[in-house]
Amino acid sequence: MTAPLPLSVLDLAPTRSGAPVSEALAETVAVAQEAERSGYRRVWYAEHHNMAAIASSATAVLIAHVAAHTSTIRLGSGGVMLPNHSPLVIAEQFGTLAELHPGRIDLGLGRAPGTDQVTLRALRRTPESAESFPADVIELGHYLGDELPVSGVNAYPGRGTHVPRYILGSSMFGADLAAKLGLPFAFASHFAPDALHAALAHYTSRFTPSDELAEPHAIAAINIVAAESEESAQHQLEAVQRERVRRFLSRGREREFTEEESHVLVDTPAGRQILAMGRYTASGSPTAVAQQLAAFAADCGAHELITVHAAMSLEQRLTSLRLTAEAWASRD
Repeated sequence: MTAPLPLSVLDLAPTRSGAPVSEALAETVAVAQEAERSGYRRVWYAEHHNMAAIASSATAVLIAHVAAHTSTIRLGSGGVMLPNHSPLVIAEQFGTLAELHPGRIDLGLGRAPGTDQVTLRALRRTPESAESFPADVIELGHYLGDELPVSGVNAYPGRGTHVPRYILGSSMFGADLAAKLGLPFAFASHFAPDALHAALAHYTSRFTPSDELAEPHAIAAINIVAAESEESAQHQLEAVQRERVRRFLSRGREREFTEEESHVLVDTPAGRQILAMGRYTASGSPTAVAQQLAAFAADCGAHELITVHAAMSLEQRLTSLRLTAEAWASRD
């Protein structure tokens, strides 16, 4: 690679046990502002439901809030789970965002429900809703385009905004669909690492140019813990891993596992399985993280990296964002 690939950010709007959700939402603004200062290309927010650890369920609302407190960085969904919504409503929401913040809005689209089956019913959706995903992506593109639909139904706002669509996925399905439609593709390798190489290779080799995209654009996600020293980064990484296991295994329980119990949980089969989901993680000093990112990008063939900065405090997240961007921009 002769020049650094673009770096972006996936912000899961993480909540902290015992802290108000408003604190997590305020931190999303601080993270986006730091990402903007540090030169990241975009910040995305993921739609999840019935997850106490994540505060980005109302994705479009959160994007609007953050956009009002930033000025240049692109913002978008990573992603909107389209089976949970009608394409018309999503076109109207993101069309509104595009009119309010021209040239700054992305629309990442996922096929999974972003939740469990019980919550899926609460969303008034069924598992079969995902079967119409390819057709819904196409319909959504029509609403955001210029052509008058035969049905006579338009998205106002939305029509003519051409909000760029991205296909998100963790399997070959999304890679194949993005290649056929000529859309950019983002792979969720920060938590689903197994099919990364096969999916990106399939996408780039089968890509069909479209009016929206002439060449393939593959984005790969990676977790990052960057600190001033290797020792500090290792300490932070271990704390983040224990917290991830604790929050995962506490779901559905009347009482969450304690921090002390998390030390034991990480060595259980369930704990090791959760840690394996974070196989693609760059951690260490800024120089070490930049080297790991370069190796990751070269290995999987990504055209852009979207980074997930997990930390136990806002200060640590902002530091990781800044150090990573500085090291990435200055590397040889």
